[in-house]
Amino acid sequence: MSRKPVDLTLPDLSGRRAVVTGASDGLGLGLAARLAQAGAEVILPVRNQEKGRAALEEIRRGAPGAEVSLRELDLSSLASVAALGEALRAEDRPVHLLVNNAGVMTPPERRTTADGFELQFGTNHLGHFALTAHLLPLLRAGRARVTSQISVAADRNAINWEDPNWESSYNGMKAYSHSKIAFGLFGLELERRARAHDWGLTSNLSHPGVAPTSLLAARPEVGRAKDTTGRRFIKALSARGILLGTVESAKFPALYAATAPEAGGGRLYGPSGPGHLGGPPAEQKLYSRLRSIEDARRVWRLSEELTGVTFPGN
Repeated sequence: MSRKPVDLTLPDLSGRRAVVTGASDGLGLGLAARLAQAGAEVILPVRNQEKGRAALEEIRRGAPGAEVSLRELDLSSLASVAALGEALRAEDRPVHLLVNNAGVMTPPERRTTADGFELQFGTNHLGHFALTAHLLPLLRAGRARVTSQISVAADRNAINWEDPNWESSYNGMKAYSHSKIAFGLFGLELERRARAHDWGLTSNLSHPGVAPTSLLAARPEVGRAKDTTGRRFIKALSARGILLGTVESAKFPALYAATAPEAGGGRLYGPSGPGHLGGPPAEQKLYSRLRSIEDARRVWRLSEELTGVTFPGN
């Protein structure tokens, strides 16, 4: 089955500084490379510096002369998140684009972050919540657009309010949905608070659909020695052009949300194909689990309580 190629023309991003988490490989690397090709200065905050250097070289091969640099960041450590925030604030340069893209998915057994949070909740949501707070002065200075990458998993299951760190029982997929629903609610609440407090930034959401990205690949850091059965199945369908997206097309919703002049705050962008699984990027309806303003405020309060991080001028 043939698939119509998906592509996206980005605006000229010369003079704009972008921070992309999770850009050492896979989808994030593709995002960072396209931003660099469009002229942006791109900062890659990465946990694995060896993979980061390889990513840097790959980006520069595709965009000779691009201004790209590495920083250290482990989103599963609030100390590491704070250190990056301090380092970037010390550089005192506005950030115009923040793409909160990094994530982990379905460790086979419950794992925790350096701070004792369930790994998916702590990395996917709390780490990004804290990072955005630490960067707020730079985001305000750059009148930035913040794009937070959620998942189709945010359209199923629910937030585990009674046990947000899954201490009493653990279900990897439900915990993943929980982390992505919380993260989506945060991104929407950030938009509301930015408007209310005149922070000058916009915040929106994206999701990549379903594609054979590295999320379900072998990842020793989450206790997974080989690709999941699900990833092998997704890879087979994607290769045949059946419904799903590709690693190449999966990056376009986030790129559209982060750079398109018409992409607005408080909105969700994803693939426009059947089931929003693949295809060109477009706006789509917010998932039902993301529509409650009270839930968003509750997530914000819980995140502040757990991380000890607040937004300046909040």
